[in-house]
Amino acid sequence: MMTTDDKSKAPGVAETMAVIDIGSNSIRMMIGQVVPDGRVEILERLRRVVHLGQDVFRSGRIRAETLRSAVGILRDYRHVLNTYGVHRVRAVATSAAREAANGDTFVDRVLMAAGLEVSIISVTEEGRLTVSAVREAVGEKLLGRGRALVVEVGGGSTVLNLLSRGEITASQSLPTGSVRMQEVMATTTERADQAARLIQGQVASAISAFRSLLPLKSVQTFVAVGGDARWAATQVGKPLGADRLEAVSAEALGKLLDRCRRLTADELARSYNLPYTDAETITPALLVYQVLLEATRAKRMIVTDVSMRDGLLLELARDAAGTKDDAAYREIIQSAQGIAQKYQVDVAHAEQTRSLAVQLFDQLTGEHRLGERHRLLLEVAAILHEIGTFVASRAHHKHSFYLIVNSEIVGLTQDELAVVANVARYHRRSRPKPSHLDYISLPRERRMIVNKLAALLRIAESLDSSRTQQIQTLESRIDGNGLVVSVKAGGDFTLERRAIADVADMMLDIYGLDVRLEEAVRP
Repeated sequence: MMTTDDKSKAPGVAETMAVIDIGSNSIRMMIGQVVPDGRVEILERLRRVVHLGQDVFRSGRIRAETLRSAVGILRDYRHVLNTYGVHRVRAVATSAAREAANGDTFVDRVLMAAGLEVSIISVTEEGRLTVSAVREAVGEKLLGRGRALVVEVGGGSTVLNLLSRGEITASQSLPTGSVRMQEVMATTTERADQAARLIQGQVASAISAFRSLLPLKSVQTFVAVGGDARWAATQVGKPLGADRLEAVSAEALGKLLDRCRRLTADELARSYNLPYTDAETITPALLVYQVLLEATRAKRMIVTDVSMRDGLLLELARDAAGTKDDAAYREIIQSAQGIAQKYQVDVAHAEQTRSLAVQLFDQLTGEHRLGERHRLLLEVAAILHEIGTFVASRAHHKHSFYLIVNSEIVGLTQDELAVVANVARYHRRSRPKPSHLDYISLPRERRMIVNKLAALLRIAESLDSSRTQQIQTLESRIDGNGLVVSVKAGGDFTLERRAIADVADMMLDIYGLDVRLEEAVRP
């Protein structure tokens, strides 16, 4: 069923944009406009049910019939986008597509049939977008105190984001989505209350597997995101301030669940005037919220009306405006630094390389013509370029590639992670070659980005070859066909000069510039 929740027209609209969320139980689209003050006003919300999750969680694949239905919905959405004249669209798929053996086939079919490029996003990306939306909605005051848990029970999985003083410290997905739990209730012959205890046991078991990563007993603030939580708030919630928040106490949630779990989905739909597809997931979803809430110190769950889609739209708006999400930037850097520590890198050298790489990037914007996001990818590559030494010092750049591409960095997509891994891979030794399959398999645009960033990283890394951090700042300028890197005179730069001579070939290939190190006496 296609519904329109809200429609508004704002004067002075800069751009109309849209996001599409392909979930386990439905495909949703939000269309919004960025108004001159930077706010995003929602024009339309669409939702149509398609049971991708039921297929995948039963057989591991999306059935052909379900795939046709999903593609048909997305074709319809394409027509709506054309009607609005939307050109900036981001489409993502979550749990069901992540787990489907034919997830890539599904993505290809959507591109061919509907002209929509779909990204299958990771759990950490899904969590980051949700937290970004919650932050925007409630500010830092709610999430900035002690430890907070932001939870969304989706169709296929439950995504938990643990925050400490407002920053994400862990993201985890539990296989306890409402559609999966609904399957438990549908297939068991036990009475409803016994089936509920079965679900509670499964959730508790899933939590215990991640006890060391998710110290839930230290959580003071519990934030629930998702349609089932919002429904609970409409039934037993109490308004909380002026931020469109509702508070549902543990006691009120328990009483609501006692009533719901005695009813079948049919009875629930009739009693509460709900669509049947919504009624199906309410009891299992609320059971998951209840078990998680009881595992924390929080006495209530705070329900917000935002979702991952709001985070996606917000990110699109920031991209359009060229602004940066400072909190997301910090989380990405901290996540990369955490991985670097795990693999015991020389932190001083990694941070020095990062600093010098950023200086080069900022001073050569006219040459590389890349943006803020690429600058961030260069920073992450600099932090992680030597993690391969944990495996072996010989050919460590290749080990770095493997470790990075198989890591999860909060806030980076899989495509971005592949760029970072390749940039780190080429910080030394060979330049990219046609025989390097991981590099060649990248789209041409990303290969160009890898080339530009890797050339800068090679120079930056060379400038700390002595690992003494003697070059703190540099000034670079174009002199004919040369790049002159000027550093403060007085040090012994023998190692740095030799290292630059070894790796400057890529700078010449990509930028057409010979690199020369120059010592300058500065006032």
